[in-house]
Amino acid sequence: MISQETIDLNHDLLHFIGQSPSIFHAVHHIKTALIYAGFTEIREEDPWHIKQGGKYVVTRNGSALMAFTIPEDDGKAFHVTVAHGDSPTFKIKENPELKDKNYIRLNVEGYGGMMMSSWLDRPLSVAGRLFVKEKDYIIPKLVALDGTFLLIPSVAIHMDRTVNQGKSWSIQTDLLPLYGTAHCETPFMSLVANAAGVDEKQIIAHDLFLYNRTPGILWGAEKEFISSPKLDDLHSAFASFRGFTMGKKEKNISLYALFDNEEVGSGTAQGAGSTFLTNTIHRIAFALGKNYDETEAMIAKSFMISTDNGHAIHPNHSEYADPINAPILNGGVVIKFNAQQRYATNGYTAAIFRNICEKANVPVQNFTNHSDNPGGSTLGNISTTKIAIPTVDIGLAQLAMHSAYETAGSYDTECLTKAIAAFCE
Repeated sequence: MISQETIDLNHDLLHFIGQSPSIFHAVHHIKTALIYAGFTEIREEDPWHIKQGGKYVVTRNGSALMAFTIPEDDGKAFHVTVAHGDSPTFKIKENPELKDKNYIRLNVEGYGGMMMSSWLDRPLSVAGRLFVKEKDYIIPKLVALDGTFLLIPSVAIHMDRTVNQGKSWSIQTDLLPLYGTAHCETPFMSLVANAAGVDEKQIIAHDLFLYNRTPGILWGAEKEFISSPKLDDLHSAFASFRGFTMGKKEKNISLYALFDNEEVGSGTAQGAGSTFLTNTIHRIAFALGKNYDETEAMIAKSFMISTDNGHAIHPNHSEYADPINAPILNGGVVIKFNAQQRYATNGYTAAIFRNICEKANVPVQNFTNHSDNPGGSTLGNISTTKIAIPTVDIGLAQLAMHSAYETAGSYDTECLTKAIAAFCE
């Protein structure tokens, strides 16, 4: 039976997802919550003055974030929790309008490996950030069009009789969103400028993405399921953040990291393959008076939990799963294993995490790919190439990963929250 407390937690999750139509909004809302909770914002371009007992938050590119707390005695090691905030979608190109004698469409390109057909016939809009010129300064501004302004229409089965027999999708041909008829007198960028409260002429660059406006829901006889856009990976990002804020964080330096660009390989300045985590850990240690040797000793004693949702066994297609290590929805936190090291988990880190969960009374389950399916990768194995911290890759089981609308278990949100809270204690 799903408790009311669990239902309330998942309503908080859905509210967070609804307020985060882009990675920039997700980072902004987490940073705002941290500052409200007493964290001090610091900047990478300034010297860091870190104090014992302090709480700090720093961002990079407006799309990646590090939050950390310092115990009164400096702490013996780093307890790191990482997640990512980006999801597969479509990015708006420069000069976005494509106009013919009938319609105006927007020119887009794919971001990440989305299930393309899931984006058809859904209410869509646009969110991201603008860079605008104000006097002699370039200012970033968050923007989200609050309304349905776009849709990618499918072709009727009467015109394409093969639509149910498999389809090869071309983004440039099949998946450009409809904006208006050829007679529409409101330019798209004018609409965006109005939503941001600026003049269109002030806009000199943008990072704009489509987002699915279908609201997230709790459903099932006992509200045991949750369906929403962006569960990969805002589900894990939210639960691990909630756990980070709940944990006591008295013995070690606790650090929560939210990365960008995992869906396109993490090889950016704000991705898990960047220097962001390494720089942050070293700057914390140096600011606390540790020398290089002491810092490296702290890192060797540290531990990292990489949280990114994983695949549940499909109710109609169990043949795609491993015959034994196939997680189910509401079965607890998933530990991911892979012989090709697409996940960072090994026997040691799995044992440490299982012990944490056992003490916190949190159920765990295992995931391995079907041996003939290479699967994907995630944050842990990429992060550890930059900083060698023992790492376990975990997540929450979900269905329809990389769909425009995904499904997971509502009880699992509570499980990950409790596990991370215990880790931070």
